[in-house]
Amino acid sequence: MAHTLQELTEYLATVGMPATVDGDASKTVTAVATLEDARADEISFLANPKYEAALHTTQAGAVIVASDQPRPDALSVIRTKDPYAAMTAIVVRIHGYRQHEQVGMSDAARVHPDAKLGANVNVHHGVTIEADVEVGDDVVLYPGVYLFKGCRIGAGSVLYPNVVVYPDCILGRRVTLHAGTVIGEDGLGYAMVEGKWHKIPQIGITELGDDVELGANCAIDRATLGQTHIGTGTKFSNLVTIGHGTKIGKHCMFVAQVGIAGSVQVGDYVTMAGKVGVAGHLKIGDRAKLSAMSGVMRDIPDDGRVFGIPALPYRQSLRATSAYEKLPETTKQVKQLEAQVAALAEQVTALQQQLAKQSERA
Repeated sequence: MAHTLQELTEYLATVGMPATVDGDASKTVTAVATLEDARADEISFLANPKYEAALHTTQAGAVIVASDQPRPDALSVIRTKDPYAAMTAIVVRIHGYRQHEQVGMSDAARVHPDAKLGANVNVHHGVTIEADVEVGDDVVLYPGVYLFKGCRIGAGSVLYPNVVVYPDCILGRRVTLHAGTVIGEDGLGYAMVEGKWHKIPQIGITELGDDVELGANCAIDRATLGQTHIGTGTKFSNLVTIGHGTKIGKHCMFVAQVGIAGSVQVGDYVTMAGKVGVAGHLKIGDRAKLSAMSGVMRDIPDDGRVFGIPALPYRQSLRATSAYEKLPETTKQVKQLEAQVAALAEQVTALQQQLAKQSERA
């Protein structure tokens, strides 16, 4: 469906994002696209000034920009305080969220008679639901989902194909788990006894708060004792692994391939970029930011920002990285200085010997 720029600005105002049109307010757009790919009937956005040059080459019909952003004469723009947030709202307005097929209860699903299913659930073929499972209203279970005995799945949750939830684990409301994610598998719990690893029964659970979304192929260990917990509103990308007994706070954001060992305490609003690794039994403070590939081996305070292996305070790590980049040149200079010092030492030795001979003659 086509939307005029004026209609879109009016919509933005209703969601708390005041905006104005600079250009042709009657222009219509039907989709959202990148500056590089957008066509004349699509709208794009500019959130990062380093891509400003693309405003002069884009084929987009309109672009969402910051309030003070200059524009090419021929381009219509929507001006707003936060272009990225406005783009997000407009994507929802134009495209909406993914709609799930209404299949009801598939005859090819296996549901234990003791399981309790809420209203308007969609259970696809190949789903297995064991005894004492509770599934809330409006839950969608895609093919291959396996719910072990005693699970609790909150209302409005969506579990994509081949998601597995182990016994007694709890999912809050509106939880989204993408394909292949596993909740509550055994953690790495073993004791070395007489030269052999002996398994420690993992008798805890995993619990996810409301509005948690985990990407594809994530793995959240159950606790040895107690629970592993993922806080309300937290979002993971793909291939994130959380060790047993770790507790993640509210509204955190973890990018792909983050790995956190067991018994870690992570605060609220923490951001971890791709391939961050966190050693066990550490504490990560609220609002901490961990840059990509950081190897965290010590506690991080509230609002801390770290980078590197081992992870150091951000600016300190940048200085260390800069020094590392110059290491070949520095090594060469050190070798030259060592040669100069050795030559000077030989000269000093020769001079000392000469002075000693003169002293003997005297």
